[in-house]
Amino acid sequence: MDLFSRRILGWELREYLSKELVIEAFKKAVTQFEITADTIFHSDRGVQFTAEEFRALLEELGFQQSMSGKGNCYDNAPMESFFHTLKNELAMSGKYDSKYRTRIAIFEYIELYYNKRRLHSSLKYKTPDEVYCVNKFV
Repeated sequence: MDLFSRRILGWELREYLSKELVIEAFKKAVTQFEITADTIFHSDRGVQFTAEEFRALLEELGFQQSMSGKGNCYDNAPMESFFHTLKNELAMSGKYDSKYRTRIAIFEYIELYYNKRRLHSSLKYKTPDEVYCVNKFV
C-alpha cells in the first residue's frame, strides 16, 4: 500500500504466509510503479518480512526497512484497516468454493473497485487512483 494514496501497489495470494508471498507481491509493486530508491517499506515483524532474502531485496533496490514496534499493531494500522475492509466488503463467508474464484474476487475487489472506485474519507472522498496519479505528476 502506498500510504499517501492508500493505493494497493502489489499483492499476491497464497494459502500460507511465506517470504515468497511477500517477495512476489513486492516485485509486482516495484515493476509496475515508479518507486524511488529512498522509499520506506513498512511492515509488522512477521517472519516473512524479516527473512534474509526479502531484506536483501529491499537493500538491493535501495529501500529503507521500517517495522512496527514489538507487539504494537497500531504501527501498521493502514494495512490492518485494509484487510478488515477487504474481509467485510467482500463478505468472505466461504461462498468462494475454489482458489480460482477467490483469486478472481480479490483481484476484482483490489484492482477494479478499491483502487479505482472506492472513496476514502481520509483522501477527501477521492479514490486511491485519483490521489496516486495526481501526486505522481505534481
